[in-house]
This record gives sequence, structure tokens and C-alpha cells, in this order.
Amino acid sequence: MTDSGAGQQAAGRRSDRLPTKEAYIGIGSNIGDRSLYLTEAVRGLEHHPEVEIVRLSDIYETEPVGYADQGPFLNMVAVVQTSLSPSSLHEHMKRIEDRLGRVRTIRNGPRTVDLDLLLMDDTELREPELIVPHPRMWERAFVLVPLQDVSQGRPHLIASIAAHLDTLDGKEGVKRWSNINWRNASGRSES
Repeated sequence: MTDSGAGQQAAGRRSDRLPTKEAYIGIGSNIGDRSLYLTEAVRGLEHHPEVEIVRLSDIYETEPVGYADQGPFLNMVAVVQTSLSPSSLHEHMKRIEDRLGRVRTIRNGPRTVDLDLLLMDDTELREPELIVPHPRMWERAFVLVPLQDVSQGRPHLIASIAAHLDTLDGKEGVKRWSNINWRNASGRSES
């Protein structure tokens, strides 16, 4: 789903900032009010003065991967423009998770919210706490399907997503659940 109105408004207040990069952030939740957690995560991203929401995918419901004894997830992808470094953006994302009650007890276990930095322009980064591109994104239909929603204007990315989806099992289990009305969710007016 594209929300050019919110993006244009945000771009106007950030146009005098440092050069920006486009980042793709996977967001998921499977505890409590899952859609509220997704909305609050998007709000938290844009709350930073150096992050602008550009596009949001639809929301998809999927069964858990890895640790199976948990409820289904809602997943989406947000595209942002940011002048933050990958590490600074990642730190901002972790603060959002903490604020929304994320507890890390079981690997791939239940969570209020999970934010993953999938891609950031052509950045390749390998640090102990952050690898970009995300090392497992090409193996996960619950990432690739919403990523496909927001990859307009990136023909190589679209082709890579399609090629990987063709080889993945389980993509039929990624079901469109809803979209997010970003103008209403962010408190911006519809006009």
C-alpha cells in the first residue's frame, strides 16, 4: 500500500537534512493486539526526526516458522527514507521493540513485535548485532510477499523476490489479512 500523502508531508519537514537512504523494515507480531503492535511500530519508526515512512505493504497472516508452539503472526514491510546509519536505525528499531514489550526468551518464539532491517539501498554490512541484507530474508515467504508489495521501481529486487518465491515452500500460507490506513493510524488528516 502506498501512502504518498504522509510521505510528502514528512519529506517537506525533512528535506533540509542529510542525504537519505531507502531502508526496508520487516515488522511482525503474534501476541496480543497484533495489528495495534504493527501500527505502534510504524508510529515509532516515524517518530524519529531522521526517519520518514515512504510506503507500507499490506498486512499478511502467517503460521510461525521455527518454534511452532505459538499463535500466527501478522507481518508487513515498511519502506523508510533515513539519514541514519544502518546501526543507528537498528538501534532505533530495538528501542521500539523494547518500548512495545518485546521479550527475548525463546529463539523465534512469541513476541509483541519484531522489527528486522531487511535492506538499506546497496548497503552490505556484517557486524555482530546486524547483517544487511538480512541473512534469512530470501528463505522466508512471510518476508518476501510483503516485500514484493513495496518494491516498486526496483526491477532487480522484484525479479529476485519472484525467483526466490518460486522456489519456496509455504508461500501459499501467507494470506493477505488487511492493509494499514497510515494517515488515520499516524494521526494525520485525510485531506
